[in-house]
Amino acid sequence: AGRFGTIDVLEYSPAGAADPSMMIAPSAAEPSDVQKQMEFYLYGAMAATRAVLPAMKAAGSGTLLFTTGGGSVDPVPMLGSVNAAAAALRNWSINLHKELAGTGVHAAHVAINVAIDVSTIPGFPVAPASEIAQAYWQLTESRDVPEIVFSKS
Repeated sequence: AGRFGTIDVLEYSPAGAADPSMMIAPSAAEPSDVQKQMEFYLYGAMAATRAVLPAMKAAGSGTLLFTTGGGSVDPVPMLGSVNAAAAALRNWSINLHKELAGTGVHAAHVAINVAIDVSTIPGFPVAPASEIAQAYWQLTESRDVPEIVFSKS
């Protein structure tokens, strides 16, 4: 804020490096596995939001965008601990959207159900970052939408 002035948009996209410890089926997940992901996904988003929201509310404007993988909406068993935390972030961001209605501050969630730019899993859909960016722009412009699920068929 000191360098750039007011913060107009916060975009929070938690994504860690591919880590085999993230590949945990729901039935094998320990509370500590999910806790690590909750700290990364949900608690990080909460901390970032707390840093910018007071000024946004005071200004009566701002946008908070939170990104997860598509597993937050349609879980993938091999990512049981990650999906649980991503779903918590999704729930929290949509709840925040409802709380902030009428304040001029907009919160929304983007679930990305594709690989970005490069195929990482054979057969999994891929989309260019420039195409995905349009979903973010749409959420920034149409301030009443709480969520977009970006998919390719």
